[in-house]
Amino acid sequence: MMKTTNKRQLILEKLKAFVPNGFEEMVVNLLFENPVSFKIVAPRTTKLGDFRAGMNGEKSQITVNGDLNPYAFLITTLHEFAHLKTFLEFGHRVKPHGEEWKSIYRSLLLPAIDSGLLPKDILNALVQSLTNTKASSCSDVNLTRVLRTYDKPKEGIVLLESLPKNTTFVLQGKHFIKRELRRKRYLCDEISSNKKYLVHALTEVKPLI
Repeated sequence: MMKTTNKRQLILEKLKAFVPNGFEEMVVNLLFENPVSFKIVAPRTTKLGDFRAGMNGEKSQITVNGDLNPYAFLITTLHEFAHLKTFLEFGHRVKPHGEEWKSIYRSLLLPAIDSGLLPKDILNALVQSLTNTKASSCSDVNLTRVLRTYDKPKEGIVLLESLPKNTTFVLQGKHFIKRELRRKRYLCDEISSNKKYLVHALTEVKPLI
């Protein structure tokens, strides 16, 4: 019992550096109530978090990028725990972001919404997202845009949507020209290959001036 208490306190203290003040207990409770390996990892450009189902008796694993602002870290963590809970209840018999996942994700978000600890702009964005839960926070443009306002500024980095049409920018070491908007993504020309790509409006890029 003492070892469990000490471990819980150590995890609680570590989480204070990653989650908004007052939400440490919520995340710790999820960790201790569910069979999962939870890791805070180096930043990844393609995803904020990840869930991998345990196979052959191994624990399932959740990873979350360690460079996220506290609110993005919390919401991403809840997103991945929704995957875990969906897998534990339904296995692989349902779609990854189907109605079962959406229902569980909503049930995890509601205590955060009702806590009174979230800024009003994030609270409003979350309430709006609950009416039509997206597959991820990245695909909910309004929520992502609000969460980005809590990121630390990065010198020379802007969101693609803020650039004028025909602006040249750098993304992952390649040079592109921004073209027209197609739903939530911009058609962009990769200069060296002349190939066309659809890049999300909220992608971080470096403009060439």
